[in-house]
Amino acid sequence: MAKRKFDETDVKIRPSRSTRPRSKDRPSHSDAINAFVTTVDRGRTTCITDDGVIVTAMKARELGPKSVVVGDHVGIVGDTSGTIGSLARIVTVKERKNSLSRTVDDVAKVERIIVANIDQLIIVVAATNPEPRRGLIDRFLVSAFHEGITPVILVTKVDLGPEPDFLHEYESLNVKVLTTSKGRDLSLIREVLHGKTSVLVGHSGVGKSTLINALIPHAERVIGEVNEVTGRGRHTSSSAVAIPLSSHLKSSDGWVIDTPGIRAFGLAHIDPNRIIAAFEDLSDVISHCMPNCSHSEEGCALTEWAAPNGVVIPERQRRIESLRSLLDIKLD
Repeated sequence: MAKRKFDETDVKIRPSRSTRPRSKDRPSHSDAINAFVTTVDRGRTTCITDDGVIVTAMKARELGPKSVVVGDHVGIVGDTSGTIGSLARIVTVKERKNSLSRTVDDVAKVERIIVANIDQLIIVVAATNPEPRRGLIDRFLVSAFHEGITPVILVTKVDLGPEPDFLHEYESLNVKVLTTSKGRDLSLIREVLHGKTSVLVGHSGVGKSTLINALIPHAERVIGEVNEVTGRGRHTSSSAVAIPLSSHLKSSDGWVIDTPGIRAFGLAHIDPNRIIAAFEDLSDVISHCMPNCSHSEEGCALTEWAAPNGVVIPERQRRIESLRSLLDIKLD
């Protein structure tokens, strides 16, 4: 039996899965509406459009891994009516002028962005219960200086305890220090916040929610208590939320962003040289250090500055210890 000869009729071509040609072209979304992100919770984002309409949206798949955080300016399409049950899509995230980030894993240096596009970082500390922690304040200040954000220290509960003296050492860095307590006039604080996007940060229990309720009655933030045993506050805010200073959403009076109480604020994502640069009051001293100085060795100029002729100056010593703790242990 002779071998069969094959020809082109024996070739079988597998049909494509789709007859529709695939295109890499993406829609321009030229009709996208500008909006400001006020909350992000479990895949749903609340935005306020330029016309003052509150819209619920979700991130479009085409944005990929790009995150959307409170404070972002975004472009949305779809159902932007704001009616209950409607859902729009976030298709663009405008370039951020800055962001507040922290390291959640010091080994892997996993950076988490908390909020974006901030004018002021209001570092809220309590005069007592819980006691103010210098290390956390320094971490916030380093992040603020690193991102070009204006920091302000706000001391609450001054009616329950004296204002810590060490806080005024930060005034040499041009950091404004304000105080408040329950029932006190808040006109100066309102003046500082007016027309700005400000984010409040601090430990749980320092009084952030109480302060916001006093400044913005329509905010209705839940207030927590401080544990008498641990001295730590209970988390009452589960995620960041932006609240307008005025009840009119189209007003330019400003925004206050409330954040959950922070117990750890790592800086492993920031280059050590940038951390050193944030301590401007030590720049002249550091300039006299040896090349490649670790700032923790015996011959460091900072050591001599803190204890000239062997006599320790407590204020200087505490400042040096703060810098060295940030360079050596960046996750609190």
